Amino acid sequence: MVTVPTGEFLMGSQDALAYPADGEGPVRTVHVDAFSIDACTVTNAQFARFAADTGHRSLAERTGWSFVFAGLLPDDFPPTRSVVGAPWWRQVEGADWRHPDGPHSTWEDRADHPVVHVDFHDARAYCSWAGKRLPTEAEWERAARGGLHGKVFPWGDELEPGGRPRMNVWQGDFPNRHPTADGWYGTCPVEAYEPNGFGLYNATGNVWEWCDAPFSPAGDGQERVAKGGSYLCHASYCRRYRVAARQGLPPDSTTGNVGFRCAVDMA
Repeated sequence: MVTVPTGEFLMGSQDALAYPADGEGPVRTVHVDAFSIDACTVTNAQFARFAADTGHRSLAERTGWSFVFAGLLPDDFPPTRSVVGAPWWRQVEGADWRHPDGPHSTWEDRADHPVVHVDFHDARAYCSWAGKRLPTEAEWERAARGGLHGKVFPWGDELEPGGRPRMNVWQGDFPNRHPTADGWYGTCPVEAYEPNGFGLYNATGNVWEWCDAPFSPAGDGQERVAKGGSYLCHASYCRRYRVAARQGLPPDSTTGNVGFRCAVDMA
């Protein structure tokens, strides 16, 4: 874990890249007490130790299916139900954290990749076992900014400084062409790319991360905040690979691009 010192930061965004309907704004000064947070998202290997120790069965394991990005399925995979408005998400029987792309896959060949297909309750169960907790949204965003103020990404305002990818997001024409200039199709190892100023790896891109915060205080209070974007984000339809970006997910949502990292209070 890395320590994030007590301090204030500018939270949210109102620039041209922001999604006002997501509640990114207004930009406001937020004070956050010192805390510690995982440098990386929880890996498959770590979650496997938790499951072996506790016997925990994730929601996807109990229901027998989860949503997988269609581009990760075999060419001869039978047609299954897709998500309305997002047909690249396919319901796959046997998909869970142990089988990230469905029954033809295994976590064991990607032990250092982030665990996925975990819902909000699965993430909290892991945190409890580890003696930790999920970060609040403010804690997550302060940590992801790495000490920078008002910047778009953990490293600054430029998406690819010097033309070099700095995070694992979609590159090409979504969802049909992905030249993988960053070397990855799907998730990447949790320590890929350079850490930010506080020492966090992959704060944006790779997988969305659960936060312990309601998405809309004015709503029904059910959706929880996820931050950071994922390997499927692309400017053509989802610019949420920014530190200020947020999305709301039902707490029982499980997909192949959502994971988490843990936090703890400072003693």
